[in-house]
Amino acid sequence: MEYMAESTDRSPGHILCCECGVPISPNPANICVACLRSKVDISQGIPKQVSISFCKQCQRYFQPPGTWIQCALESRELLALCLKKIKAPLSKVRLVDAGFVWTEPHSKRLKVKLTIQKEVMNGAILQQVFVVDYVVQSQMCGDCHRVEAKDFWKAVIQVRQKTLHKKTFYYLEQLILKYGMHQNTLRIKEIHDGLDFYYSSKQHAQKMVEFLQCTVPCRYKASQRLISQDIHSNTYNYKSTFSVEIVPICKDNVVCLSPKLAQSLGNMNQICVCIRVTSAIHLIDPNTLQVADIDGSTFWSHPFNSLCHPKQLEEFIVMECSIVQDIKRAAGAGMISKKHTLGEVWVQKTSEMNTDKQYFCRTHLGHLLNPGDLVLGFDLANCNLNDEHVNKMNSDRVPDVVLIKKSYDRTKRQRRRNWKLKELARERENMDTDDERQYQDFLEDLEEDEAIRKNVNIYRDSAIPVESDTDDEGAPRISLAEMLEDLHISQDATGEEAKSAPEAADLESEVTEGPSVVVDACNPSTLGG
Repeated sequence: MEYMAESTDRSPGHILCCECGVPISPNPANICVACLRSKVDISQGIPKQVSISFCKQCQRYFQPPGTWIQCALESRELLALCLKKIKAPLSKVRLVDAGFVWTEPHSKRLKVKLTIQKEVMNGAILQQVFVVDYVVQSQMCGDCHRVEAKDFWKAVIQVRQKTLHKKTFYYLEQLILKYGMHQNTLRIKEIHDGLDFYYSSKQHAQKMVEFLQCTVPCRYKASQRLISQDIHSNTYNYKSTFSVEIVPICKDNVVCLSPKLAQSLGNMNQICVCIRVTSAIHLIDPNTLQVADIDGSTFWSHPFNSLCHPKQLEEFIVMECSIVQDIKRAAGAGMISKKHTLGEVWVQKTSEMNTDKQYFCRTHLGHLLNPGDLVLGFDLANCNLNDEHVNKMNSDRVPDVVLIKKSYDRTKRQRRRNWKLKELARERENMDTDDERQYQDFLEDLEEDEAIRKNVNIYRDSAIPVESDTDDEGAPRISLAEMLEDLHISQDATGEEAKSAPEAADLESEVTEGPSVVVDACNPSTLGG
């Protein structure tokens, strides 16, 4: 009976460690944890400190052999990139788990905690946990290097306008800033009659050309020059040039249309005033208040020029003004402006106040003018008009004076202007002293034309106090409701909001089946389990 009782008792006994003689539970290696740890290190050959390259300009990490990728801190993409740096040593062991250990975001250190397994003596599997320290080194990528060099470009857009006033360019600059079309440029260079935009790729330049076609009436030509070629791989390196020409008409220009074009626009008079240039040329007939929009293709089919130079604007004083109630228009008249009022005025030049010479004209500014007001206009009667369309017109149909806009005290308007605009960062060369006057003209146009202001970001100037009253002359001003606060929002190095608490990132890995005995070098109780 005693023999049968001893044979049914199958509880395992203890054995002595073959190295140090300590009693342990039986395991395939017959060695205690301390001795096994001293004899075997399965993490041997895996580097504990690795360097990783990071571009501070574009916030990207380098992935060999030649790729730069965008990764957020403690993301799965960044963890995969870190593991690929030690891919060869990890192939000799089995990766069980991987995750980030939190580090301060600006410490230039990334710590990855790895759990690996490997079969050791007599089929025992040893599991070990250790940390790999990644040192983030700053290295400029090729794209950012070319941007900083400012002498490497693959496409250039040459925007030109053959006119003496830059109102259209100032308006175009604000549109580019509003929609962020300048972000991909390598540099912007300003010359006498236009701007040059340099790009690192042809696709970015084509996108800018499409933007220009949608915002201003223009036409363009494209060309390319071969820089180098590789006949073995059939690759070519070109430099592309896009020549964009904007229509040579600016706001407040007096133009003379061809008879055919004037007839197609609703039998307008040939002498018109340009009241606005956006994606089309907006014209108004000062004799009938007819308005018409001419797009770029129509202009290039029936071109016309400005009759007078902006410096030929003269100051007149209104002697008498009356509103025209009944307007007789020709058959087939087009659209009539509702924002203007037709008036008949007698004006006199302020430079001829000692004479009795006065001029009579019709104007679209009847709602603004009163006797004694100052107004700017062109004296066509005493001007040499060298235009092919004007030379063919009957002299009776050419007005003596064309009034453009009401005149206000510019010094007072500048002093009371409590708003500002942003400008493109560009290189300037051979600039005229007349640019400041032209820029002030553009700012005054914004105050007077609400339609243009809708496409421009206007920022409040905190340096100038806000005044609720208007000036004595009643000059138009921009309301506070139309102004934006000039805020600067900063981001962290990753372009995202900083995390309040780090989250561990886990890498899913498939673990193959192995021997049933697993030895954890950091947990002695697993030995012999």
